[in-house]
Amino acid sequence: MMVGHAALAFALGAGVAVALGVEREQALLFAVAAGAFGAVPDVDIGYAVVGLFADGGFDPGSLPDVFWETGNLVHRGLTHSFVVGSLSGLLFGLVTHRRLRPLAVAGLAGLVLVATALLGGLEGGVIASFLLAGVGVAVGGERLGLTPQGVTAAALLGLVSHPFGDVFTGTSPTLLYPFGSDLLPTRLLLSDDPTLHLLGTFGLELATVWLAVLAYARLRDRSLRQQLHSRAALGTGYAGAVVLLPLPTLAASYQFVFGALALGATVALAGLPAVDLRSTRAREALLVTGLATVTLAWLAYLVAYLFVS
Repeated sequence: MMVGHAALAFALGAGVAVALGVEREQALLFAVAAGAFGAVPDVDIGYAVVGLFADGGFDPGSLPDVFWETGNLVHRGLTHSFVVGSLSGLLFGLVTHRRLRPLAVAGLAGLVLVATALLGGLEGGVIASFLLAGVGVAVGGERLGLTPQGVTAAALLGLVSHPFGDVFTGTSPTLLYPFGSDLLPTRLLLSDDPTLHLLGTFGLELATVWLAVLAYARLRDRSLRQQLHSRAALGTGYAGAVVLLPLPTLAASYQFVFGALALGATVALAGLPAVDLRSTRAREALLVTGLATVTLAWLAYLVAYLFVS
């Protein structure tokens, strides 16, 4: 869902900027920054890499289970909290304010020290990586032309919108962590059928990405119809995966998801000999065609599953 988090924040950022009458290029920059901040909380899953090499080395056969078992020790905790996210967002904005930068650095260091003292070294390391990633996005936004106020708003939008995309996958974040008090349902089920739930969740992810693409197209005055190649129709062939691959669920979605993405990439890249990747419009056309291929693959698989189940 990391892509979905970024796409949602991008679309929201674009919408807010347009509604406030911000000039298109500046609105696009703000949306990009919001999207980048929307992905920052998931840096906590990086701890899962530790589990892949623990207890005697790397075992490819147990990769998915070990990855999530280890990552979930800290995933969707501090980095997904409204409390931490709101305070961090303000500090990320202050980092780009020259006079207030020392105060921001002191505040960021204080967050790491408090987390380490109260929750332990593991949480301290996680919050440190989260803050470093956020500072990187903030500095990047500043160098591209965002004001400190713009960076702050983008950070708050990205960080606060992030947890809502997690209610369909795994356990929902505790929004007031570490103070408890769950504000979100543990998980929302789209269907009692685990495969249909996975397909519904994947569909929501695609819809969010399309929303971001539409927002980008509006800001850049692009026509999606002109950028879409007919070869995207090849995605419908993914219906055959219903009998070729194990039925996907949240616990075992990798073959289905990676298969659909691989098909989308293959169909999009099939046009490379005829395009110049130095052209922005050519790269946009490849993205739109690939995304359309994945969307048709998902839809074809869903119809085929409903037919055979």
